[in-house]
Amino acid sequence: MILGAVFRALGAHPAGWRMPGAHRDPLQDARVLRRTARAAEAAKFDYLFFGEWLATGPDLEFRDPDLLARIDPVSSIAYLAGVTKRIGLIATANTAFFDLFTLARQTASIDRLSSGRAGLNVVTGADPRAAGNHGRDGRAGTEPNYDQAGELVRALRLLWDSWEDDAFVRNQRTGRLIDPEKLHRTDAVGDYLRVTGPLTVPRPVQGHLPIVHAGTSAHSRELSRELADLALVALPTIEHAVAFRTDLRAQARALGRPQGSPLIVTPVLPVVAQTRADAQAIYDDLLRLVPLDDGSPLAQSADFPANRSIRALSAAVGVPLGTPELDDEVPLRVTRRFAEGGQRILESVIARTGRTVEGESAVTYRHLLATHAVPTAAIVGSGHEVADHLAEWFEAGAVDGFNIQSPFLQAQFDAFTSLVVPELQRRELFRTEYEGSTLREHLGLARPENLHVEEALDASRSA
Repeated sequence: MILGAVFRALGAHPAGWRMPGAHRDPLQDARVLRRTARAAEAAKFDYLFFGEWLATGPDLEFRDPDLLARIDPVSSIAYLAGVTKRIGLIATANTAFFDLFTLARQTASIDRLSSGRAGLNVVTGADPRAAGNHGRDGRAGTEPNYDQAGELVRALRLLWDSWEDDAFVRNQRTGRLIDPEKLHRTDAVGDYLRVTGPLTVPRPVQGHLPIVHAGTSAHSRELSRELADLALVALPTIEHAVAFRTDLRAQARALGRPQGSPLIVTPVLPVVAQTRADAQAIYDDLLRLVPLDDGSPLAQSADFPANRSIRALSAAVGVPLGTPELDDEVPLRVTRRFAEGGQRILESVIARTGRTVEGESAVTYRHLLATHAVPTAAIVGSGHEVADHLAEWFEAGAVDGFNIQSPFLQAQFDAFTSLVVPELQRRELFRTEYEGSTLREHLGLARPENLHVEEALDASRSA
């Protein structure tokens, strides 16, 4: 089973930073970054994963506080190359805004500095603010451009292969340092990108860094089946995930890719404690701490989300709710009238908090509204129960692994590594020690041949 740790300093849940003892100071992110990386490596995670967001604004305070101010992903993995020894390090780059040659140079350098532990998550598109930050027209050019992303990945691989592995002859007697026949121009020309090369960095330790891509759209699937080593997908059920994985791999195989490509990883947000009741209490607190439209000055902020009012909840559950107080209990007679969407929200609250309708610990409008306003892929339970969930998906052939998103740091990540990981190891579903030294080896991916060498061999065979 693949396990990746998604680093989100202020937590993957918007209210996580408000929990007792949670990290909440972006000025101290370096400290929690080091601690999380070392904890993930001690637990033998495959990799630490860094997402990206290229703009900020006060609206993110409510929607996703972690995105307000965060350290650059490429800088983060470069830093961690010297802080860790075995764990993989995956950074995200947006193909719309990165200079191709610079990205190839940075990533090849980090792979060298980390002894082969770097990976690259390729994303497309951005919001108008990100376009403005990069000197682009903020009203256009924000739609995902998968053709451009595909060109970039292909050109990256050619640049990474500029130097053959044995290009450096280092002959002291003759004075010959390199074999010039083993240094290659790239000369990649496409509709969106062009680059000559060669790259100014030796070939990465891994040959090519593992490429990651996220999404389930038709264009995203096309990019994943053709070029991705890891496909990050969020799917609602095991049945959906099995069908998606089977179909994507069959398409990739038809294109000549190796059996089992690409690997499929899905995000989860585990809330873990010694007992299910304790975990439910933590999730209950997270819901309680989500800012909602309660008439307070905070809720009157210009950037406060519109989906956090009773009116928004009424629309979501399909029933006029009137003007109850947020902490009023939800009557059974009201829940019986909920439409399908409302029933799903109610079931989620009951499963994740242990509350019941009109019980001793009753569901309130606050619970329903917070669940509607902040949808998550949360798994709430003891270490054994969370391990059961991961094992069920993995053993059903739905996924190859999981991206673990802790609702807040550091306590919840520590709970996962101390309660869930040992249970997966006991079931022989996860490693107890690293067997390889590179990210490719952790993921079971072969080291690719040099594309320039393969092209020359194909040309000689044709001749």
